Amino acid sequence: MDRLNSYRAVVRRLLERHAELARQADSGEVESDLVVSAAHDRFVLLETGWVGGRRLNNVHLHVRLKGDKVWIEEDWTEDGIATELVAAGVPKEDIVLGFQPPERRHLTEFAVA
Repeated sequence: MDRLNSYRAVVRRLLERHAELARQADSGEVESDLVVSAAHDRFVLLETGWVGGRRLNNVHLHVRLKGDKVWIEEDWTEDGIATELVAAGVPKEDIVLGFQPPERRHLTEFAVA
């Protein structure tokens, strides 16, 4: 349980940092919001607004804790949140790239599930 509490804190800290960076870059027409469900271990960074007359409603980052692993469901960051998780002490074998098809996950350096 201590490991999961540690992962919760790391994921939350990293996504809060990404949310702050996104807010600094927000224009008047686009806003970034961090949505956290502590009860369900879900962390989502959203971008919402208007760009060039078109509606923008994107999931920029989506990370969840499932079982004893950190699942990255969506990641549009420049360097990848997985890299930041590893740098923060989360072992690669505890990170699943959920956005990768299950049959291709074994080709990554991370957990398959």
